[in-house]
Amino acid sequence: MTQPFVSQITSTANPRIKGLARLRRRRYREERGETLVEGFEELSLALAAGVRPVTVYHCAELSRPGELEALGARAEFAEAELIQVNRAVFDKIAYRESPDGWLAVLPSVHTALADLRPGAEPLLLVCEGVEKPGNLGAMLRTADAAGVSAVIATDPGTDWANPNVVRASKGAVFALPVVSADTDDVLAWLAERDIPVVAATPEASAVYTELDLRGPLAIAVGSEKYGLSPAWLAAARQRALIPMSGLVDSLNVSTSAAILLYEAVRQRSRPSG
Repeated sequence: MTQPFVSQITSTANPRIKGLARLRRRRYREERGETLVEGFEELSLALAAGVRPVTVYHCAELSRPGELEALGARAEFAEAELIQVNRAVFDKIAYRESPDGWLAVLPSVHTALADLRPGAEPLLLVCEGVEKPGNLGAMLRTADAAGVSAVIATDPGTDWANPNVVRASKGAVFALPVVSADTDDVLAWLAERDIPVVAATPEASAVYTELDLRGPLAIAVGSEKYGLSPAWLAAARQRALIPMSGLVDSLNVSTSAAILLYEAVRQRSRPSG
């Protein structure tokens, strides 16, 4: 198997090290078509999904024995440039609180809405106007675990290549199709395929467990502050209420998405009839 080209950087003033900081900015990520992934687990999942890193930065002082060999055994890893760095350099480039010695530059992930192939009975998650990368990443983890066909972000406040989205998703952003598109385009796309929308809203009268969530379905959740827009509420075939007994008037959007997705999974696992 071909081995990656290995080089070494020992200075925090190296231009390549300074350049990594720019990938934390959305504009630069979009210009380059690249993103940052930090962590052995996240990088492993990206490789398992067939992603081929451009560059991998490794600090032996921070990583565990056997990790380099485990990654090196994957064909996707072999084409990357492997750069060994010391602890001072890695501390400079790391963005996690407890770095484990792995940081990679990967091609950004994104599927065009027109290229999305949802299948015969898709379960889709639509996230409208979600601003916090942590919430978007958490929903990706849930969507991957629940077997969701794709996650669609409409009018998002962040991008799929945001390193904090990648981190919060534990790398799940590489494991399933992710799309960004305008609300009007997504609604038209769903209507053309006769995929009904279930809208999560505290204004609903039907509790989510009372709804039929089988068959083709798009579950829509709204922004942390405003919820779903009138356009999504008007387009919804059903509106779902998650009952709450406490003083807080709404759940975190990622929690709401998880509740609805797993109710859909539960219903779909029951024998029909």
